Amino acid sequence: MLAGCLLSSLEIERFNVSLANAGYKPQTIVHALNQVGGAIKFAKKMGYKVQEVELPSIKLPRGRLRYLSVEEEQRLLQVLEPTASLKWTSEFTVPEVKREMQDLYDIVIMLIDTGARHTEISTLRWDSINLDDGSIRLWRSKVQNESVLYMSNRVKVVLTRRKQSSSGPFIFAGPDGGARKYNSTPFRRAFDRAGLVGCTAHTLRHTHATRLIQNGLNLYEVKEILGHSNIVTTMRYAHLEQAQVSRKAVDVINLFQHS
Repeated sequence: MLAGCLLSSLEIERFNVSLANAGYKPQTIVHALNQVGGAIKFAKKMGYKVQEVELPSIKLPRGRLRYLSVEEEQRLLQVLEPTASLKWTSEFTVPEVKREMQDLYDIVIMLIDTGARHTEISTLRWDSINLDDGSIRLWRSKVQNESVLYMSNRVKVVLTRRKQSSSGPFIFAGPDGGARKYNSTPFRRAFDRAGLVGCTAHTLRHTHATRLIQNGLNLYEVKEILGHSNIVTTMRYAHLEQAQVSRKAVDVINLFQHS
């Protein structure tokens, strides 16, 4: 038997309190505790004697959830359209700019239609893609697990097109051939040109989750799609699910009134 893991629930609670006292936001504390939970699970899997612990429950603040409407999405994709006029650029930079716009256009579609984090998409490799059955094996480094997602029609179009011109292992490669690095500037400029306020790349993930709930999926189903390790993180969408339940309740009442 390997040496034991002596981490206790009390020590984890002390860690939680220390983060709160240091001024970290609830979402950051949740992520830190999820990392601790993941480490404990891994230790148990590796054969260490692990003490049963309980992770603290963190209440996340309910701020306004920013997501894109269909019309806002169309405006965003319109300003990123690679075939759009580029009169404001030098003729020497047009090919480079168009390539960057194509990458950003494709990434935006991938983020909206999969709900994945930017890093998960930017590091995605071709050996994780099956164009025949439309599946994507997505490694989620933040929570150390893998999800299998299925392509929307337009994601399949994007990946099929990129596959035809790709020569490296990464779907979105940087200048050095490695995985594309995150840069917030292109996203910010695109949102500004589309007239969209209060948006970041993560807004696209919120957009995906919101549309799933608005069209009938419950929080536990959305948790699996987003790859959350804890349902607490998914609870930020709870008010959307409650609104859907309320609409269903009205439909039921109306049905009885007309029977």
